Amino acid sequence: MEPAFAPDHIGNRAGDDLGRREARTYAGDPESLTLSTAGRNGMLRSARSLRDYHIRATDGNVGWIKDFLFDGQDWTVRYAVVDTSEWLPGRKVLLIPSTLGLPSTDGRIVPVELTREQVRNSPGIEMDKPVSRQNEIDLFEYYGWSPYWGAGHGGFTRPIARSVAAEQREASGIAPPGDPDLRSMQEVDGYSIEAANGPIGHVEDFILDDEQWLVRYLVVDTRKWLPGKRVLVSPEWVDTIRWRDRVVRVELSKEQIRDSPAYDPSQPVNRQDEVHLYDYYGRPKYWA
Repeated sequence: MEPAFAPDHIGNRAGDDLGRREARTYAGDPESLTLSTAGRNGMLRSARSLRDYHIRATDGNVGWIKDFLFDGQDWTVRYAVVDTSEWLPGRKVLLIPSTLGLPSTDGRIVPVELTREQVRNSPGIEMDKPVSRQNEIDLFEYYGWSPYWGAGHGGFTRPIARSVAAEQREASGIAPPGDPDLRSMQEVDGYSIEAANGPIGHVEDFILDDEQWLVRYLVVDTRKWLPGKRVLVSPEWVDTIRWRDRVVRVELSKEQIRDSPAYDPSQPVNRQDEVHLYDYYGRPKYWA
């Protein structure tokens, strides 16, 4: 599947090669969770591990990754939030993931094919306010990026669970300004995980596919119920999200989650681990 918002064309201010990807080989890097699949260069990465990586433009550093914003309906990563306060005090900007180059654990750097001047002049955001659709339009027009809105679900085998708020808005016919389904990963960290028959843990992290920039898994900390155990849950298995209550409800039982394969954040995850997880739940595999 093509990335949900790979720029089809880039204006003079942003360069022409932002969608290109290098061949990638990682081994034993706990921050990079290897997808060892022939012909595929994408990686599974912990969102938390990428925070504080420095964004390096073609002519110097511009800031560091503070957060990621994702679509609460289809779990597509829409933006990296870059804090430029070390260079431009009090300023934060958004970058679409397809502009991000290969992260390097040596120096914790993510290169981008942009200049510092391009970033300096780009539309900023106020983190204490929602990102509005007008903010997004301004950003995409500035860089000459093709907008993502109107794209379908991010390559999952079936539509991902709709948030309760989204269903209520559609039923009422209300169309509030901005995109209320654009969510901060830092905000969702700590949300309770509710199984079909009761609470079972909380969201601790997200595992991202850095080729298609999708949330592939939620890392669920069950240690309050299952001492010492973390597990992975696919967004496909999420039933509803109650944003106001800070609850993610999954269509799995507590017993299923209790007996599922454990996740060790210090170890890379390969395709065999994914096969084990999907076979355990008897679910269709997203890569099949």
